[in-house]
Amino acid sequence: MSAAAKLPRWAELVLLPLVNLTVALLLSGLIVLLLGESPWTAFKLMLSGSLGSQEGIGYTLYYATNFVFTGLAVAVAFHAGLFNIGAEGQAYVGGLGTGLVALWLGNAPALVVLPLAILAGALFGAAWAFLPAWLQARRGSHIVITTIMFNFIAAALMTYLLVNVLIKPGQQSPETREFGANAFMPAVHELLAKIGVTFAGTPFNLAFGLALIAAALVWVFIWHTRWGFALRVSGENATAAVYAGIVPSKIIVGAMLLSGALAGCLGLNELLGAQHRILIDFTGGAGFVGIAVSLMGRNHPVGIVVAAILFGALYQGGSQLAFDLPKINRDMVVVIQGLVILLCGAMENVFRAPLTKVFVIFRRESAAK
Repeated sequence: MSAAAKLPRWAELVLLPLVNLTVALLLSGLIVLLLGESPWTAFKLMLSGSLGSQEGIGYTLYYATNFVFTGLAVAVAFHAGLFNIGAEGQAYVGGLGTGLVALWLGNAPALVVLPLAILAGALFGAAWAFLPAWLQARRGSHIVITTIMFNFIAAALMTYLLVNVLIKPGQQSPETREFGANAFMPAVHELLAKIGVTFAGTPFNLAFGLALIAAALVWVFIWHTRWGFALRVSGENATAAVYAGIVPSKIIVGAMLLSGALAGCLGLNELLGAQHRILIDFTGGAGFVGIAVSLMGRNHPVGIVVAAILFGALYQGGSQLAFDLPKINRDMVVVIQGLVILLCGAMENVFRAPLTKVFVIFRRESAAK
């Protein structure tokens, strides 16, 4: 195989992710079979539980909203040549900013409190990404190490605040009081009811629309602005970027600030749209899932939205699976989800070389005819 041989673009964007997903599902089916359940039954339950009803669709899109925000956060940093492992911590601290606005201004008009909550979430998330970015740009500290460490610091900070500062008086559960009603992100089923359309009550809310807007803006920024071009050039080749007059240190800081801001918007969906209070571990690992979502979506906003919906379906379908099949508990569902993340994220290139060989052979046979 020639060193220059590579997959066609359509195979890179569609076929390779499908192969990875298929292998992950086959391995998951083998685990289900070893547990004494039917893989076919399990997959049907997952599909019907996630997409077979209004309730399932609502929960799937609710989970997907979190993954769109964190997937975009990882993708922006990746285009700048950075591997941001800290989306979890940035989402956590960003949610703190969103929640503080909702706590203090929850009774203000919704047209005031919701934009301020969005801005606060983005600013807090960006602020949490700033120091790792500065350390990478100015001191050469590796962004992977610093962002991982900042995840732990964020978790410790939030635990302290919720246990000692923000906890609702008179209770032991580490969570704040409920936000004012004007700080609630409008639920989709409530909005549809106002125009006479019935939809099952779920946490699915307008944050999904904001996530799609964020995806569109990231697409415009990365591929249709001068700043996005500079970011991509710096990520591809820092030496060439310097030769072109681009300052890589500024790109590192700017990309991480934008990445942290996107991750910080997770609280719009999780806190304003569903929990209506700040509570421990509200991110639920969405920052780490965002890495797999970004990789599976090829770091493109369209692919990220599609991958986020897939992972949302896995989360919702997995809950249905654990409920209906007694031999498959919640821990085994996490294992199945982990296999999908492993094959579609960390090991996404395992089947690239074999697929490339197949295409090379096919081209040679076509050229010989």
